[in-house]
Amino acid sequence: MAESMTSTDVPIQTKQILLVEDEVVFANAVKKHLQRKGYSVNLATDLDTARQCYKKNTPDLILLDMRLPDGSGLDLLCEIKSKNTSIEILVMSAYGELEDAVSAMKLGASDYLKKPIDLEELFVNVKKVFEKNDLAQKLNYSEKREQHASEEVNFLGECESINSIRMQVEKISALSQSESGIPPTILILGETGTGKDVVARLMHSKSSLSKKPFVHVDCASLPKDLIESELFGHEKGAFTNANASRAGLIEAAEDGVLFLDEIAEIPIDLQSKLLAVLERRSLRRLGSTKERPIAAWIIAATNRDIQLLVDSGEFRSDLYYRLNVISLTMPALRERDNDVILLANYCATMTSKRYSLEFDGFTDEAIKLIKNYSWYGNVRELKHLIERAVLLNGGGTLDANILGIDINKTSEEESDVNDETTLGEAELRLIKTALERTNRNVSKAARELGITRMALRYRIKKYNL
Repeated sequence: MAESMTSTDVPIQTKQILLVEDEVVFANAVKKHLQRKGYSVNLATDLDTARQCYKKNTPDLILLDMRLPDGSGLDLLCEIKSKNTSIEILVMSAYGELEDAVSAMKLGASDYLKKPIDLEELFVNVKKVFEKNDLAQKLNYSEKREQHASEEVNFLGECESINSIRMQVEKISALSQSESGIPPTILILGETGTGKDVVARLMHSKSSLSKKPFVHVDCASLPKDLIESELFGHEKGAFTNANASRAGLIEAAEDGVLFLDEIAEIPIDLQSKLLAVLERRSLRRLGSTKERPIAAWIIAATNRDIQLLVDSGEFRSDLYYRLNVISLTMPALRERDNDVILLANYCATMTSKRYSLEFDGFTDEAIKLIKNYSWYGNVRELKHLIERAVLLNGGGTLDANILGIDINKTSEEESDVNDETTLGEAELRLIKTALERTNRNVSKAARELGITRMALRYRIKKYNL
């Protein structure tokens, strides 16, 4: 009489099992039994076939016999564990092969079963391995979430523009507590290094979603050939080397916050797909026909003039309008009055504590230099420069020399900016400054200037730099 399959026997997601066993009758019995329980099973009767199966399709679990026609199962165990330590392997050994089973456990096998094996007992052990693995993943994820939830977000500043941002953040965060559903999409604008990511984290920490995930996606750093898979996820076999189904970063945000940093860098052909996610609040993984609901609060940011990108056709206008429900504009550091000294002191103090050094403040000359410098890289540039100065100085008082800024050059640059300065001259000066500050790293300089690398290369050629 055929066995009936109960709902409790079927895994939530079909697990892939590779059965490596040369006793054909026993192997077929095991395969049929596990398939009736809801698992997908591939059978290999020797090591060579097992290697081909593993290479073609990485399984979630391997049931491995110790004695095979073309060698020992220990050899395959060593090979696989040297490439993938996380894969689960259950060893099956006959009476008298206990030594092999012990060796297998030392090499990383999850457990061993002694032949003859009862089919139901085998299923129970397989199920136990998967349950243990799933629990470990959940615990690891929970630990990361709790660790992140306990992190404090520091948003320093006392100038009027920063206080205005704080008030807006409070109002926006309060929207997450309403019963009307997901808060509106937020777009944060501002130059590179002004703290757009800090404001996004601040909104998350002050909202009712503070205990839920915060997923920061740097759109500019996603690999061009994998960006769709990274964002939207994929199903097994959707493309070459897609050996397992994988959730994308959008799904990973769950019912928390998804922060799309440098949103303007998303390719135009994927912008329509992102728009569909925002409109329908669902997505389809690559290679899937199933719609998955999206409950995350979406916050986006860019350092580029997105309206110009819309006008030039580089950014979809409908996506821009959908993102720009509520917008915040971060002020540049040079526009923040005395906040630069407040931030410099904070950076120096935190760096000193981190490396067990003493910090006794800045000299008057150093303070004057910090105030007069233009800080085109904004808070990020200030932070890196102060950290370097503290470490080079080894603690104590920081003077102007250790900061590594030419005060005369800074004064000359500022005096050059007058009513008679042409647009070309101003552009040339900004490009030179960015290239000097980044040691002629074109990609970094382009990000600081808020333009594409191609646009910067064109200007480098234009000005003979």
